Amino acid sequence: MTSIRDRLQQRIDSRQAVCAVVGLGYVGLPLVMELCEAGFHVIGYDVQQRVVDLLMRGESHIQDVSAAQVAKHVKSGFFVATTDETRLAESDTVSIAVPTPLAKTRDPDMTYVIAASDAVARQAHPGMLVVLESTTYPGTTRDLMMPRLEARGLTIGEDAFLAFSPERVDPGNPVYNTKNTPKVVGGITAACTAMATRLYSACIDRTVPVSSPEAAELVKLLENTFRSVNIGLVNEMAIVCDRLGVDVWEVIEAASTKPFGFMKFTPGPGIGGHCIPLDPHYLAWKMRTLNYKTRFIDLASEINSAMPAYVVQKVARALNDARKSVNGSRALVLGVAYKNDIDDMRESPALDVIKLLEEQGAHVEYHDPHVARYREDGHEVVGVTLTDEVLIAADVVVIVTNHKAVDYQRVVDLASLVVDTRHATAGLTPGKARIVSLTPDAPRVPQPA
Repeated sequence: MTSIRDRLQQRIDSRQAVCAVVGLGYVGLPLVMELCEAGFHVIGYDVQQRVVDLLMRGESHIQDVSAAQVAKHVKSGFFVATTDETRLAESDTVSIAVPTPLAKTRDPDMTYVIAASDAVARQAHPGMLVVLESTTYPGTTRDLMMPRLEARGLTIGEDAFLAFSPERVDPGNPVYNTKNTPKVVGGITAACTAMATRLYSACIDRTVPVSSPEAAELVKLLENTFRSVNIGLVNEMAIVCDRLGVDVWEVIEAASTKPFGFMKFTPGPGIGGHCIPLDPHYLAWKMRTLNYKTRFIDLASEINSAMPAYVVQKVARALNDARKSVNGSRALVLGVAYKNDIDDMRESPALDVIKLLEEQGAHVEYHDPHVARYREDGHEVVGVTLTDEVLIAADVVVIVTNHKAVDYQRVVDLASLVVDTRHATAGLTPGKARIVSLTPDAPRVPQPA
């Protein structure tokens, strides 16, 4: 007699399995597209009717997923988006990709994960694989999700399968996407790991099984803690170089010529996105419950969080040198997305820079070729067109995000003062603008006689 496990394996291998994805954002929607491309029928579940309606019209709200992709799979019938939770009962596999923000106390806010887990548990049935992809603290899959499935009378590893597979989406990355980024998988049991690996191997180039969901949960936290700590280190090095009168960019470029033992990170106005500013705090919170203080995480967060204020101090000093004050000045911020060439503003340091400048009395405008408008504190903020008149009228232009679509040569030709936090003006022909970097510019290297 064929077992429940064998039947699910056969359905995955034959592409007869119906896959569900809970959460149709930056992580969920690209996964939907890869599952459809692999030949699976996919049910996308989201609580936002606006998102569902948009997708069913064949449009996309995610920069990395084209409207043509969405329209193709909607038209073929391979993809349907819905706000109807009961549709999850039709699925053989469910991947959960919902947000995991932090509360104001920097404790994990598990509201979305709990709501998604409850929804899946209500629709769970024998022969279902459930995979959590949302970044979270170690133990979430076992302690939070498993009891909900077991309460339905399911036995994990026998008639239902549960695993954790961390999302590794890097919005706007031109090289690595959902398909070609290795997928780490850790299940409650060996059978769970094997089942999740089977699913993702059908649509992802490489899977990396690990021994447990806790190991998989820690993989993602280690990855982003590594980045947070190293960004904190290089941001502090920028402050050190500033005090010493040395160009931090020259130091970094020279250090990066070492072919071993060094990995290049660059300073900036702070860190943004949904991962690096948040994920390390999930680990820090978990360790506090075990009476351990994660000192590297806390220190890196302290340094990175202080960078917007450091940038505003730079702006104030630069204006002061021009016999102007921040109060009453016209400041133009270039870029409000958290990194270049995307429209994602989550946790963007630009918002802190703008807020701090406004608190000191500056009149702040912004331009971002990828973000025409955004909402902040309940009101809409609209960007300006980057005209010659806008550049000339600004008392200071602050480059916070170095989008490739911006002509920085034009900026330095027309603006009177530029504070460049991203090294975007390096190598340009000198123009009208006085350029202030995070640290002093390097002197010209003497040439051999």
